[in-house]
Amino acid sequence: MCSCSYIHITMAASKVEQERMQADLAASQVRNDELHRANEELRRGWRGRDEPKTASPSRKFTTLFSQAIMETAIPNTFTGPKVTFTGVEDPEAHLTAFHTQMLLVGGSDAVRCKLFMSTLTGMAMDWFISLPEGHVTSFAQLSQLFREQYLANITPSPVSYDLFDVKQFQGETLKEYISRFGAQVVKVGTTEEPMIVYAFRKGVRPGSFSKTLNCSRPKTFAEIRRQAVEHIASEGEAYEKCTTTAPTRPKAQIRTQPVRVHQAATERKHLRAKEDPA
Repeated sequence: MCSCSYIHITMAASKVEQERMQADLAASQVRNDELHRANEELRRGWRGRDEPKTASPSRKFTTLFSQAIMETAIPNTFTGPKVTFTGVEDPEAHLTAFHTQMLLVGGSDAVRCKLFMSTLTGMAMDWFISLPEGHVTSFAQLSQLFREQYLANITPSPVSYDLFDVKQFQGETLKEYISRFGAQVVKVGTTEEPMIVYAFRKGVRPGSFSKTLNCSRPKTFAEIRRQAVEHIASEGEAYEKCTTTAPTRPKAQIRTQPVRVHQAATERKHLRAKEDPA
């Protein structure tokens, strides 16, 4: 009995030891694999350091204009427009500013195309050079492409009813208000005089000028301007009179008799007293 149990115990211990050795062997194999991978990564890293780096290919610029535009030379007397577009501004405002400056210097359609390109910078220039080769054939086409590309940046055009939002601020003078209101009339571009007059009367603050408008009932904005000029002038005169100090009235001068006349009168008085002792 004792020998059999000893054999069983010995066999169990041997089995446990064998399993432990196998586990150690497997763990050792895993560590060896990890070391091998690390060595390979280090070897590749050092090999990459030693290898010469190839330069990235340079960007290729294409001819975006048609042949006819490219053959047109810009005169030496021409100077580029003093406006820039980066890609975040209103494209309509940029085109308007460009047209205004080109009206002063003139230039053909091809010259306009080339000079317009010089106003682009940043993201706008990146968009322009991405156009297909020879794609731009006229300034009208270029303007349309430009509008479509930056359509989201276009500020909505004002409408006639925006005039009712222009109200005189607290402390704003009549001259400042009428100037700001007139600028909005130009932006809106309306010619409906009754609506312009009504919007102005709604926006002006209550006061002496508002009462003047209620009495005179102007029919056009030009009449309002004339009345405003007269009102401003009269208010200026009244203010000047209130703030100007009036001159003081000079004191009356008292005439003094000469000393000789005074002495003669005193002597005559003494003589009369002597002649009439009573």
